[in-house]
Amino acid sequence: MIRRYTNPEMGAIWSDQHRYDAWLQVELATTDAMADAGIVPLDAARELRAKACFDPARIDEIEQTTQHDVIAFTTAVAERVGPAARWLHFGLTSSDVLDTALALQMRDACGLIIKGIAAAMEAVRERAEEHRATPMIGRTHGVHAEPMTFGLKLALWYTGLQRDLDRVLRARDIISVGKISGAVGTFAHLDPGIEARVCERLGLHPAPVSSQVIQRDRHAELLSALAITGASLETFALEIRGLQKTEIGEVEEPFGKGQKGSSAMPHKRNPIGCEQIVGLARLLRANAMAAFENIALWHERDISHSSVERVILPDSFIVLDHMLRRFTRIARGMVVYPDRMKENLERSRGVVFSGTVLLELARRGVSREQAYEWVQRNAMRSFHEKRDFKELLLADGDVTKVLSRAEIAKAFDLNGQLRNVDKVFARVFTGVPAMTSC
Repeated sequence: MIRRYTNPEMGAIWSDQHRYDAWLQVELATTDAMADAGIVPLDAARELRAKACFDPARIDEIEQTTQHDVIAFTTAVAERVGPAARWLHFGLTSSDVLDTALALQMRDACGLIIKGIAAAMEAVRERAEEHRATPMIGRTHGVHAEPMTFGLKLALWYTGLQRDLDRVLRARDIISVGKISGAVGTFAHLDPGIEARVCERLGLHPAPVSSQVIQRDRHAELLSALAITGASLETFALEIRGLQKTEIGEVEEPFGKGQKGSSAMPHKRNPIGCEQIVGLARLLRANAMAAFENIALWHERDISHSSVERVILPDSFIVLDHMLRRFTRIARGMVVYPDRMKENLERSRGVVFSGTVLLELARRGVSREQAYEWVQRNAMRSFHEKRDFKELLLADGDVTKVLSRAEIAKAFDLNGQLRNVDKVFARVFTGVPAMTSC
C-alpha cells in the first residue's frame, strides 16, 4: 500500500534503474582511478566511460542463469562495451561495488529526509508562533495539571524535530563511506590509493578498515535515526489524536471538502492521517531492529544481511518520507479551537492553580506539609462537590488567616502562570531562519 503514496523522487533512488546506475558509477570511477594510476590503459578507460550502459531487463535475464546479480550486471555491460570490458570490475569484489553504491543511495535518500524534516519544522514553527499565547490546560497522566499554551506544545515538537534533523545529518555522514579493499579488506589486488581516489570522485569517505563489506553498525545507526524520527512524528500525531477526542475537541486534523469519515456514520471526522503515522512508526522500529540483527556476520562476511537490507532500507526511507509529508500537511492545516481550550481549562473549577496557592502559603511561613493539607482538602471538595476552588479557599479560615482575598485572587492569574512563555520561545526560535532545505 505504501508504494501508492511514494514520493517519485524517493522512489527513484530505490529503483532498479538507479541501483544499477550507482553500480556503474562505482565501476567507472574505479576504472578511471586505475587509469590515472597506470593500471588500466587510458584508452580502455575512455572507451568504458563512453560505451558502458545496460538494460535492466537484460540483467534480470542473465541473472536467471548466473544467480549472481553483480556478474549479471557486468556481463550485460560487457555486451555493450566489447573488448575494453575486460578492465571492468578489474581487481574488485562484488561488495566493493554493492556497498559503495549503496552508500550513494543512502546518502541521496538522507538528503530527501533532511528536506522533509526541515519542511515539517517550518510548518510547526509557523503554527507555534500563531498560538504562542493561546492558553490551554496541560495534562499529565491524562489529567489536568497546570495551564500552558498550545504554542508551547508546538515549540516542544519543533525541538524534537531539530534533534531528529541532527541525528539524520550525523547518520548521513556515518554511512557516506566506500570501500574498494577487496575480498577480505586487505587491498590484495588494488592499492589503498585507488580506494581514496574512487571515494573522492564519489563524494564519500574511505572506510578506514573493512572486511569484505562495510560494517553494518553504520546502517543500524541510520535505521535507528529514521526510526526515532518516526517516533517523534508518532508522538505528535498521538497528541493530535488525543486532543481531537470528542470529549476534548481542542484540535482537529484537516478534513477536506468531500472527505468521508465512515461508511456507516456520516458524522464522523476521524484522525486517519495521524493514525496512519502512528502505525507506520511501528514499521520503522521493526526495521531498525532488523538492522541491529544485520550487524553480526560470519567472519569477514556472509550474505544474511543482504536480503534484509533490500527490504528495510528502501521501505524505511519511503515510509518516513511519506510520514513527514503527511505530518507537514496536517501541521499546516490542523484546526485549532481556542474557545474549547479555554472551556476545558476552566472545566476543573480552578484547581489547576493549586500549586501556586501552595507556594504562596509556604512563602508566608506555613510548612509545606501543612499548606499541602489545606490546599488539597479544598481541591478534593471542589472535585466532589463541583464547587469553585477559589471560593472554597476564600471560605477556609486556615487559608484566609495567612492569605488576603487579593493574594488568593492573584494566585489564579493566568497571565502570571504564562509569563515566561516568551522566554522559552526566545530560547527555541531566536536566530532561526525560515527553512526551505538543508
